[in-house]
Amino acid sequence: MTSLKLFSWSVFACLTIATAQSSVARAADWKPLFNGKDLSGWKSIDGPESSWKAEDGLLYCTGKGSGWLSTDKEYGDFELELEFKSPKAGNSGVFLRAPHEGNPAFAGMEIQVLDDYDDEYAKLQDYQYCGSLYDVVAAKPRVTKKAGEWQKMVIRCQGNKVKVTLNGTQVVDADTSAHKDKLPTHPGLTRAKGYIGLQNHGSRLDYRNMKIREL
Repeated sequence: MTSLKLFSWSVFACLTIATAQSSVARAADWKPLFNGKDLSGWKSIDGPESSWKAEDGLLYCTGKGSGWLSTDKEYGDFELELEFKSPKAGNSGVFLRAPHEGNPAFAGMEIQVLDDYDDEYAKLQDYQYCGSLYDVVAAKPRVTKKAGEWQKMVIRCQGNKVKVTLNGTQVVDADTSAHKDKLPTHPGLTRAKGYIGLQNHGSRLDYRNMKIREL
């Protein structure tokens, strides 16, 4: 093998090792947000804790009571992965950078979780459907699965940027600083840090495989 080929192979090997090490490091950054067996790390806000249950790897809302379930810890820039399953006409949401005071959908931000196909929701605004940055940026395209099927959502918050990927398709790529007209009703668009939460909107909603990595 010539010295040039040997050098090229050495560079290739080094890059391959560096890439593998980087992938391992990124994987290690992910932390479970739900331990699969109890509500450790979570607490109920503005509603009874009995509205939330954990068993067999599921964290679910019973649909009774009201309020929301909040992480104990605040997060600023992060990437969040989770799976959810909605029943017929199910309604919930994932709150981002929310405070414990006020309505977290507006005092923070909400990514909508909804059974888009139910007749009850046939006449909603586009920014009210599943995957949307609620009342601010509509999820496009609409890629929600039918009620009763597991769906995967990935939410990335970094600075003013909020991206949502639903079932493998990016549906939101928002710059919150571009929506100053919404600030009177959505002051949470300017928040840099807050709690992650799950909404109790009066219906059963199942969540699982929740993990997060801070950016």
